[in-house]
Amino acid sequence: MLAPLAPACVLLGSCGDDGPAFGAPRGATEQGQDIFRLWQGSIWAALAVGAFVWGLIAYCIIRFRRRSDDLPEQTHANVPLEIAYTVTPLLIVAVLFAVNLRTLDRIDHLSADPALTVEVTGFQWQWRFRYPQSGIEVVGTDDHDPVMMLPAGETVRLVLTSNDVQHSFFVPAFLFKRDTVPGITNEVDLEVVKEGRYDGRCAEFCGLLHDRMGFVVEAVSREEFDHWVTKQRTLAAEARAGAFTP
Repeated sequence: MLAPLAPACVLLGSCGDDGPAFGAPRGATEQGQDIFRLWQGSIWAALAVGAFVWGLIAYCIIRFRRRSDDLPEQTHANVPLEIAYTVTPLLIVAVLFAVNLRTLDRIDHLSADPALTVEVTGFQWQWRFRYPQSGIEVVGTDDHDPVMMLPAGETVRLVLTSNDVQHSFFVPAFLFKRDTVPGITNEVDLEVVKEGRYDGRCAEFCGLLHDRMGFVVEAVSREEFDHWVTKQRTLAAEARAGAFTP
């Protein structure tokens, strides 16, 4: 008896300021939010089509139900109706294709002047994050996942590659996954919209210790990011000075 209420409970339980999420994260980056809106719109379209089809089925069951042993009036064809149910799905697919293409163009767009560039290198079985503008390098170890520090609210260019086999840079909260391929450089722009820590991992099986390829993306304010850069430079200078101390 309560079964018809289940879909409504699912929808209401996932509602936010911009409507139900339909089970997907809302995206912690500008690009991820574009993907989320595409997902959300696609589900609404599917629900509308489903409701229309189920409505037609219910109408046919009720309107044309058998009332006697006599056969109903038989018709050979309905050309306008057949054209309509052939053209309508094609139009729906064309609209979905155009919306997908527009979203893909937005998330793959590269800024002419990103605020920060981070070179991301996957290797068996960890990650290296290099900041060419400041000379900082963060490398993960077997017992310590690397942390990629980023300024929130600013465009960050990620330059992705691999030293050995194919890996995949995946941050679930960003709705973002991009392969790192040996000999190929992939460039993407991300803008984290909210400060916080976001877990990431390699999403491409890359060997025996694939499960250890975790990392963290930490988005902070510009002031905190600049403080981190200064601290890392100081630590690097001290390490170099210690290495040359007799």
